[in-house]
Formats: sequence, C-alpha cells, structure tokens
Amino acid sequence: MCTVPLSLDAAHMLARDAFMACGMPKPLADPAAEALVLAEREGLPSHGLARVPFYTAQMRASKVVADAAPLVVRDGAVIRVDAGFGLAFAAIHAGAAAARDVALDLGVAVVSVTHSHHFGVAGQAVEPFARLGLIALAFANAPAAIAPWGGTRALYGTNPVAFAAPREQGDPLLIDLSLSQVARGKVMLAQKAGHPIPEGWALDIHGNPTTDADAAMAGTMTPSGGAKGAALALMVELLTAGLAGANFAWQASSLFDDQGPPPDLAHFILVLDPARFAPGFTERAEAMFAAIETQPGARLPGARRMAERALRAQTIEISQALHETLVQLGQKL
Repeated sequence: MCTVPLSLDAAHMLARDAFMACGMPKPLADPAAEALVLAEREGLPSHGLARVPFYTAQMRASKVVADAAPLVVRDGAVIRVDAGFGLAFAAIHAGAAAARDVALDLGVAVVSVTHSHHFGVAGQAVEPFARLGLIALAFANAPAAIAPWGGTRALYGTNPVAFAAPREQGDPLLIDLSLSQVARGKVMLAQKAGHPIPEGWALDIHGNPTTDADAAMAGTMTPSGGAKGAALALMVELLTAGLAGANFAWQASSLFDDQGPPPDLAHFILVLDPARFAPGFTERAEAMFAAIETQPGARLPGARRMAERALRAQTIEISQALHETLVQLGQKL
C-alpha cells in the first residue's frame, strides 16, 4: 500500500480544512483535528484521519450539526454539556475546562455530555487531568454492537472506558479499553480492506463466532470478559445516556454512514483531586507501579501508547488514497 508522510501540522490542517469546508468554525474544527492526529500518533488509525470522510459526510447530510457550539451549565459539582448534535471533541474540551476548576475547588467534578457523537480515543479525555495532578475516569456509549449476555441482538455499544492517574515523574498512568473484545472500528477497517478478522472478535447474526468481517458487522461484537463485559456495558449505558437524557445504544444511528438522525450519544467524566483524600497518593501509586514493573514481561497500561507517540513525534503516515480524499474534502474551503 502506498503511503504519504505528513508533518503533524500538515495532517492537522488537512483534517481541519475538511471540517471547515463543511461549515464548521475553526474553534470547533481545531480540537477535532487535534484528536484525530493524536490517534494517528498513537497507532490507532481506526480512530484517526480515516474518520474524517464519515464526519464530513454526516455534516453535509445534517446528521452532524457542523456549527454546534457546546453549551456548558454548572450545578455544584455537576457540569452538564449539551453538544448540540455536533462532533464530540469541542464539547469534551469545554466540559474538561470547567471540570478542572471545579475539581480543584471542590475536590470532585462530574461532567455529563448529551446530544453528542463519536467519543474518539477515550484516553484523550482523561489524560490532561492526570497531567494536572488529578484522577479522571471516563465512559461513553456508542451505537449498538454488543448483545446482552446470552442474547443475539445488539443493545449495548462497545462503550469505551478510560482512566488516568498522575505519576511523580513522566507520563501519567493511562488505561483505555473498549468493552468489546476490540474496537468496532478495527472490524470496519478489515471489512473495507476485504480481510478476515481474528477469532474471538465477533459473532454473526445467529450468535456464532465468525472471522468474516461482513458477518461481524452485521452481527455483534464479543464483549470483553464475556458476561462481565456485557454487564459493564449496561452500566456505561446508564451512566452516560441514562443520566444525560441521550440515546441508549440501541436507539442510536450509525457513526459510519450519513443516514438517519443524529446518533445523540452521551459521555460521563468523573474527576477527583487526590490531595483531598489521604496524603501521599502518588507515592503509594509508585510503589504499586514498581511492583508491577519488577515482574518480567509485565508493563503498565498505556506504556505502548506513549512509545508509539514518541515514534511519531514529528510525522505520521497515511494511505495515499486517504490523503487524496482529505485533500479533495478541504478544497471546497
């Protein structure tokens, strides 16, 4: 496959210009482009620039409101953000900015985002808090992809979960996982490429394991941890859509086409200031991390992601076909 190397600035401008060509103001386009480029740096192309054609097609079809500015309302420690059926990234940024100040003031802040879209790489929503010395936990729901345990019809999303905690030095601890065995975007990429998927990723419409990407997209994703993962996916549905008044997974439209109404998804972020609890959080945490790292072969969650970022500190590479598409999308600007 032919690839095109891009500086980080060039990649950002490609995505930003494509969004702005659809009527998205620069203050909203910049955080979206930033999130997608960071996903590329982290070796997560399923959540990177490949999403731009989907997002822009949905803007043109009014499935995404391109110029929706997030509305933030604070009620004590609770911060409610209405994304206005726009992309999620500006809404997440707006909620995070408010949560930082509230958590430092009260010791805790809770962000509930409604009328939103694809959450993106979940770890990006929590990492900035940890770099400020705070602890953060985030959930998001997504269109239906996982069946209740024992069922065959998808009711829950893949529903990412992310957690970040500060360290005494260096990068924070970062945990980022999907409640499906893998992110559904990976199956989508395999489908587009005409490749099979590994065993254990998905089930067909009859609930049977499959390695066929087409059958997997028509069927359901395998929950991580079996029945436990399915139960956690239900928990996320209630903490996100249930609290925010957005769509549950089974009510949401697809993130991969421009058909139907906005998906109307929701996100939930809990932020804690460890200084308000027992003294010495980071020292105790480092003792735990050291115990993990002394075991041969063991590593801390998030270490691979940070290493991937370091490899792409200056440039990323995308397929020539995707590059041509992005250039064309931005030419209308």
